[in-house]
Amino acid sequence: MSESTKKLAELGFLDKLVLGDAIDVLKGLPDQCVDLVFADPPYNLQLKEGKKLIRWNRTVVDGVKEDWDRFASFEDYDRFTVAWLTEVRRVMRPHATIWAIGTYHNIYRIGKAMQDLGFWILNDVIWLKTNPVPNFLKVRFTNATETLIWAVRDRNDKRYYFDKALAKKFGIGKVGANVWEIPLCIGKQRLKDGDGVKLHSTQKPERLLERVIQISSKPGDLVLDPFAGTGTTAFVAKRLGRNFLTIEKNPRYIPYIEKRLGSL
Repeated sequence: MSESTKKLAELGFLDKLVLGDAIDVLKGLPDQCVDLVFADPPYNLQLKEGKKLIRWNRTVVDGVKEDWDRFASFEDYDRFTVAWLTEVRRVMRPHATIWAIGTYHNIYRIGKAMQDLGFWILNDVIWLKTNPVPNFLKVRFTNATETLIWAVRDRNDKRYYFDKALAKKFGIGKVGANVWEIPLCIGKQRLKDGDGVKLHSTQKPERLLERVIQISSKPGDLVLDPFAGTGTTAFVAKRLGRNFLTIEKNPRYIPYIEKRLGSL
């Protein structure tokens, strides 16, 4: 355990679920204390006021409508992105890497911000959903993919971890290509509230996090997730023998994450 990680433990942030705004919490962490970051930030998916997505049978699609995904403009979203990436980069160790996930709505803006801040992009990985939500309006292609940007904090540091043997088991063919076929989170894995309604609109499948964490970190490493959601990153990290620090600003999700972690 590094000295900075020891300090993190002394501050009570090791294997911790923190309720709070990601940027505010990150500012309270010591420099260079985490080995891996998985960031699943808001996608800025909001429809215009009064607009709805309608299926062929005239029922309404239950899309992303939570307050945490609302931004006044692209500029507002960009300011938010630069702010959290700046703090994330500060707390990353020089060899640490970050995975940032998004759709066409936001991933290009995140990628530009990462490059502007000094991150060095190693790969983009395409998550191909085997069970995508159809395009009900039938006016464009069905969006069956999300993009993960994998980047190292410091371009000149070659010590970042990459399990190439494990990576070769995934992707297309035998070369470990950057396309992962994984279904959306469904069934028992999908967390639901007391009324049986899905708890979070963009919950990520455990298989996705298993690949990210195993390929780019070692047992005992510290994995940071500044946007916990349903706590999938922390859950998988703990199960795989990693330490975690995860932050969530919505108190509604906290009891469900705690129960999920407690099941381990």
